[in-house]
Amino acid sequence: MAPGKLAVFALLASLLLLNTIKAADYPPAPPLGPPPHKIVDPGKDCVGACDARCSEHSHKKRCSRSCLTCCSACRCVPAGTAGNRETCGRCYTDWVSHNNMTKCP
Repeated sequence: MAPGKLAVFALLASLLLLNTIKAADYPPAPPLGPPPHKIVDPGKDCVGACDARCSEHSHKKRCSRSCLTCCSACRCVPAGTAGNRETCGRCYTDWVSHNNMTKCP
Protein backbone atom coordinates (compact mmCIF):
# COMPACT_ATOMS: atom_id res chain seq x y z
CA MET A 1 0.00 0.00 0.00
CA ALA A 2 2.83 2.40 0.77
CA PRO A 3 4.48 1.97 -2.69
CA GLY A 4 1.16 2.88 -4.36
CA LYS A 5 0.84 6.10 -2.36
CA LEU A 6 4.45 6.91 -3.08
CA ALA A 7 3.88 6.41 -6.81
CA VAL A 8 0.80 8.69 -6.78
CA PHE A 9 2.72 11.32 -4.83
CA ALA A 10 5.67 11.14 -7.24
CA LEU A 11 3.32 11.43 -10.23
CA LEU A 12 1.56 14.49 -8.80
CA ALA A 13 4.86 16.13 -7.87
CA SER A 14 6.28 15.58 -11.35
CA LEU A 15 3.12 16.94 -13.01
CA LEU A 16 3.26 20.03 -10.81
CA LEU A 17 6.93 20.56 -11.64
CA LEU A 18 6.29 20.06 -15.35
CA ASN A 19 3.41 22.54 -15.28
CA THR A 20 5.62 25.13 -13.55
CA ILE A 21 8.36 24.71 -16.14
CA LYS A 22 5.88 25.00 -19.05
CA ALA A 23 4.32 28.16 -17.59
CA ALA A 24 7.75 29.81 -17.51
CA ASP A 25 8.15 29.32 -21.29
CA TYR A 26 5.31 31.67 -22.25
CA PRO A 27 5.81 35.44 -22.45
CA PRO A 28 3.71 37.59 -20.13
CA ALA A 29 0.26 38.53 -21.40
CA PRO A 30 -0.12 42.08 -22.77
CA PRO A 31 -2.02 44.52 -20.54
CA LEU A 32 -5.74 44.77 -21.10
CA GLY A 33 -7.39 48.01 -22.18
CA PRO A 34 -6.26 50.80 -24.44
CA PRO A 35 -2.66 51.85 -24.57
CA PRO A 36 -1.92 55.00 -22.58
CA HIS A 37 -2.27 58.33 -24.32
CA LYS A 38 0.75 60.19 -25.50
CA ILE A 39 1.62 63.68 -24.28
CA VAL A 40 2.60 65.40 -27.49
CA ASP A 41 4.64 68.41 -28.47
CA PRO A 42 2.14 70.50 -30.46
CA GLY A 43 4.81 71.79 -32.83
CA LYS A 44 5.99 68.34 -33.90
CA ASP A 45 3.73 65.46 -32.94
CA CYS A 46 0.14 66.67 -33.38
CA VAL A 47 -0.08 66.02 -37.13
CA GLY A 48 1.03 62.40 -36.93
CA ALA A 49 -1.03 61.65 -33.82
CA CYS A 50 -4.15 63.22 -35.34
CA ASP A 51 -3.64 61.42 -38.66
CA ALA A 52 -3.65 58.13 -36.75
CA ARG A 53 -6.64 59.20 -34.63
CA CYS A 54 -8.74 60.24 -37.65
CA SER A 55 -7.64 57.48 -40.04
CA GLU A 56 -10.99 55.63 -39.89
CA HIS A 57 -13.27 58.65 -39.46
CA SER A 58 -15.96 59.28 -42.07
CA HIS A 59 -15.15 63.03 -42.17
CA LYS A 60 -11.37 62.99 -42.12
CA LYS A 61 -10.83 66.74 -42.74
CA ARG A 62 -13.27 67.80 -40.01
CA CYS A 63 -11.84 65.24 -37.58
CA SER A 64 -8.28 66.27 -38.35
CA ARG A 65 -9.03 69.98 -37.96
CA SER A 66 -10.70 69.56 -34.57
CA CYS A 67 -8.07 67.04 -33.43
CA LEU A 68 -5.26 69.47 -34.26
CA THR A 69 -7.05 72.24 -32.34
CA CYS A 70 -7.52 70.00 -29.31
CA CYS A 71 -3.98 68.65 -29.53
CA SER A 72 -2.42 72.09 -29.53
CA ALA A 73 -4.53 73.24 -26.58
CA CYS A 74 -4.58 70.05 -24.48
CA ARG A 75 -1.19 68.62 -25.58
CA CYS A 76 -2.71 65.15 -25.82
CA VAL A 77 -4.29 62.80 -28.37
CA PRO A 78 -6.07 59.67 -27.10
CA ALA A 79 -4.91 56.26 -28.27
CA GLY A 80 -6.89 54.45 -30.95
CA THR A 81 -9.24 55.73 -33.61
CA ALA A 82 -12.23 56.33 -31.33
CA GLY A 83 -13.10 56.46 -27.65
CA ASN A 84 -10.54 56.68 -24.83
CA ARG A 85 -11.12 60.45 -24.59
CA GLU A 86 -11.06 60.34 -20.78
CA THR A 87 -7.37 59.41 -20.85
CA CYS A 88 -6.52 62.97 -21.89
CA GLY A 89 -8.30 64.63 -18.98
CA ARG A 90 -10.88 67.35 -18.62
CA CYS A 91 -9.37 69.66 -21.24
CA TYR A 92 -10.11 67.07 -23.89
CA THR A 93 -13.46 65.78 -22.59
CA ASP A 94 -15.12 69.02 -21.48
CA TRP A 95 -14.41 71.17 -24.53
CA VAL A 96 -17.61 71.66 -26.56
CA SER A 97 -18.48 73.33 -29.86
CA HIS A 98 -21.10 76.03 -30.45
CA ASN A 99 -23.76 73.34 -30.78
CA ASN A 100 -22.83 71.95 -27.35
CA MET A 101 -21.29 68.89 -29.04
CA THR A 102 -17.93 67.52 -27.96
CA LYS A 103 -15.20 69.27 -29.89
CA CYS A 104 -12.36 66.82 -29.57
CA PRO A 105 -12.57 63.53 -31.47
